Amino acid sequence: MKDKPHYHGHRQRLKERLCKDSSNMADYEILELLLGQVLPRRDTKPIAKDLLERFDSLGGVFRAPQVQLEEVSGIGPGVLVFFTLIREFWTRIAEEPMHSKEALSSPDKVFKAAMARIGNLSKEEFWVALVNNGNKVIYWNRLTEGTVDKTAVYPREIVALALRHHASGVILTHNHPGGSTAPSPEDMGITMEIATLCQDMGIRLLDHVIVTADSFYSFKDKGRL
Repeated sequence: MKDKPHYHGHRQRLKERLCKDSSNMADYEILELLLGQVLPRRDTKPIAKDLLERFDSLGGVFRAPQVQLEEVSGIGPGVLVFFTLIREFWTRIAEEPMHSKEALSSPDKVFKAAMARIGNLSKEEFWVALVNNGNKVIYWNRLTEGTVDKTAVYPREIVALALRHHASGVILTHNHPGGSTAPSPEDMGITMEIATLCQDMGIRLLDHVIVTADSFYSFKDKGRL
């Protein structure tokens, strides 16, 4: 009977360390254990190190576009599906405040949900959160999706959506795939147009937030609303 591959013992020792004190493990060790869930018959240590060398951090690995991940030796369809599952898992945790019955104490939770959901996308998406009089989120969904640098937004549709859901407040958010959160002239113009329409209809425009994977720009914080 052939001996088990050398990495079986190594992987078992990693699991024991994980259970004993996971905080002392290196990033590549955490990643190789994750990869081991979908590549049980592969030595995942070299793959984990290659991923971290290319994408700099665990966050960089999981935010990396699929086309770039596919260029790394050892990354196949199974790993890509697994990474998509993990991203969706953490995104839904970030979105939990959007589906709870508790009132939003501040728009910060909306920022975090938006960063998790759309911050790393390669195309622009425009999302909207609607709140009631008690600042409880009653609607959180994508409004439009566009190209790498533009998405069409129609102010009257946003107001109509708020009225249809009997919302008293609106929080707008969209992503900038280019990495900069600075608002474009178009962003400024559409925000002011939406603000005017909301005011005319007695609806609060609480904020418009532009997000990337790791930062955001708040119109409210910058005194533009």
